[in-house]
Amino acid sequence: MTILLSFSSYGQTKVEKNEKPPNIIFILADDLGYGDVSSYNENSKIKTVNIDKLASEGVIFTDAHTSSAVCTPTRYGILTGRYNWRSTLKKHVLQGYSKALIKPDRTTIAGFLKAKGYKTAGIGKWHLGWDWANVEKGKDAVDYTQKIKNGPITRGFDYWYGFNGSLDMAPYVWVENDQPTMVPTKFTKNTDYQAMWRKGLTSDDFVHEQVLPEITTRTVSFINENAKNDQPFFVYMPLPAPHTPILPTKEFKGKSGLDNPYGDFVLMVDWVVGEVIKALDEQGITENTILVFTSDNGCSPRADFNQLTTKDHNPSYIFRGHKADIFEGGHRVPFIVRWPEKVKSAKSNQLVCTTDFFATIADVLDVKPTDTMAEDSFSFLPALKIKSSLTVRESIVHHSINGSFAYRKNDWKAIFCPGSGGWSFPRPRDKAAIDSLPKFQLYNLSSDIGEEHNLQDEKSELLEEYRKELATIVLNGRSTEGEKQKNDGPETWSQLSWMDEKTDD
Repeated sequence: MTILLSFSSYGQTKVEKNEKPPNIIFILADDLGYGDVSSYNENSKIKTVNIDKLASEGVIFTDAHTSSAVCTPTRYGILTGRYNWRSTLKKHVLQGYSKALIKPDRTTIAGFLKAKGYKTAGIGKWHLGWDWANVEKGKDAVDYTQKIKNGPITRGFDYWYGFNGSLDMAPYVWVENDQPTMVPTKFTKNTDYQAMWRKGLTSDDFVHEQVLPEITTRTVSFINENAKNDQPFFVYMPLPAPHTPILPTKEFKGKSGLDNPYGDFVLMVDWVVGEVIKALDEQGITENTILVFTSDNGCSPRADFNQLTTKDHNPSYIFRGHKADIFEGGHRVPFIVRWPEKVKSAKSNQLVCTTDFFATIADVLDVKPTDTMAEDSFSFLPALKIKSSLTVRESIVHHSINGSFAYRKNDWKAIFCPGSGGWSFPRPRDKAAIDSLPKFQLYNLSSDIGEEHNLQDEKSELLEEYRKELATIVLNGRSTEGEKQKNDGPETWSQLSWMDEKTDD
């Protein structure tokens, strides 16, 4: 079924030819749970006043999802508008010395906007790989005096300042554009459970506790420097927080009142959002700036769920599971869009995936991506009450850290593995528990949002229907309309064993 929304209930139009295109800022938190944002969780013990302000002035999506339950894959999907598992990365994440995941001929949203006259910048955590000089000879042979190759500058960004992996993955080196800012000469590590980072080469100008403030300062500076230009800008701001190492600075320690640095670090993320909002206001460009805020997956267990429970705070809200899982807690995230000039404040239950950012921005500019762009991206402009003739998303593919799949359509969610596919029980390695479970799961989210009652036996025909639909989406190389495309790497891999199985035997 294809849903085509009419114009009758939609007041605003897209950017007209005589209007200046909007500035665009995409803030991506790292491991922030749905329930950590107080505008999403009526019982949240963390008061995220700046994110709440954003929500009160924009559209707050309640059924938004990342394309994966972990970092690297979701970032791939945001920048390319393509499901992560179509890339060569079929499970897990990249590391600090990993090579570039996004192929040179793959158009990113940054490259797309650059071609449309935007100045593009990325500031923060990349985690999509690039090629260090001499890395093919091993990480000990890397030459930090030389420029990197296949980094953000070659993937559509005019300016880049950030680091390659997560904040707990060596090497700990800033790269500005293609050039490392300093040669690392020391080794650092932190073994504290929540503040942990792995031992690795660290440059003198890279201080873990100051990374989030540095990203914020540079982003605000970019906004200030480009606010008055005739050229519109796009800023991709992937934060390293509240992912480990959980390192709130002195002024935030204890501020949440949860006796847990995770809560304090979430408040620091909220402060970052406030700084961006303030910069836009001070420069007088708030009205025609699209500001998006979301997270790359659910909350990590490093937040210490057991301790937070004693304070009546649940980062996963009412959902089962957390980061890495195929369950809702792994991939359902806060997703807020503000564009004061065009969009009124509202709440939307439209199904949204983070891959949809690409098509939505293209729709704003009234440009249709080619068949080899944004194959899994749907415009959500209709949910913003802006006229669009495009079809809206009616189904979504979910993906866990071990490469397990789920397929959601309407109220039903089919999971094609027996457990969490991630880090919560039953984990893939919990063999006895996994062997005792049905091979597949089927949940009605309208009546069972906690995914507790598996209805695969009662609804075997529906499960089979969903299996076939998902198999078609995988094999077609796209979920949007257009010419069939090829996935990268093998067309089949171990986690796709369900494609040829009958579920109604």
